[in-house]
Amino acid sequence: MTTLIEREHTHQGNAVSARGLNKNYGRGETAVSALRNIDIDFDASRFTAIMGPSGSGKSTLMHCLAGLDSTDSGSIHIGGTDITQLNDTALTALRRDRIGFIFQAFNLVPTLTAEQNITLPVALANGTVDRDWFTFITGTLGLTDRLNHRPHQLSGGQQQRVAVARALLTRPEVIFADEPTGNLDSRVGAEVLGMLRRSSQEMGQSIIMVTHDPIAASYADRVVLLSDGVLAGELENPTPETVLAALAKLGA
Repeated sequence: MTTLIEREHTHQGNAVSARGLNKNYGRGETAVSALRNIDIDFDASRFTAIMGPSGSGKSTLMHCLAGLDSTDSGSIHIGGTDITQLNDTALTALRRDRIGFIFQAFNLVPTLTAEQNITLPVALANGTVDRDWFTFITGTLGLTDRLNHRPHQLSGGQQQRVAVARALLTRPEVIFADEPTGNLDSRVGAEVLGMLRRSSQEMGQSIIMVTHDPIAASYADRVVLLSDGVLAGELENPTPETVLAALAKLGA
């Protein structure tokens, strides 16, 4: 059986780093600078939230960091790999093998069971599931008795737990979470956020989450603030109150 001790990360330093990151949409007079000269590091084995007013660039930043969107200039490193230098095939392989994703919409395949949805990335890569690790994470997430259920037979919270398990199964270097509690009520959202925090604290997982919710952000170790495409500060050990105060200063 996989234990927390066995899962303890030895890697130190940055899970993700960006330097001189710029991203523009449109051209000429209609051009919008979504990101402007961003320099940022995300520590390994920590839970970081990205926040800012609507249109601040937080989702664009996450999509660029995860290799889901291209940049106009600058570099992004995941571990020791500059993903801005990869071709489409190599970038697809990196996202499959080294990154986990959790989305607001769950993105489960309706015809597959919970277990099949969790193991789908491994199956697509023609890999072998580590059954000890599978048993550990599904047990930790309270899914053991739901593995044969299809998504329509699961509650929203259970579906999001399946998505979390899917993201954890491949032991990715980093998990990107895009408004992961946006479709959940406050009780179930707190449950999922608690699980994300535990996966960071107890499993050594690196997590980068975009959220607009100060309560969700308070589960993170650190909050990075954006405004008009530039970094506008950060908070360590955030609380809902300190996040709200920081956002108020940004006019959010």
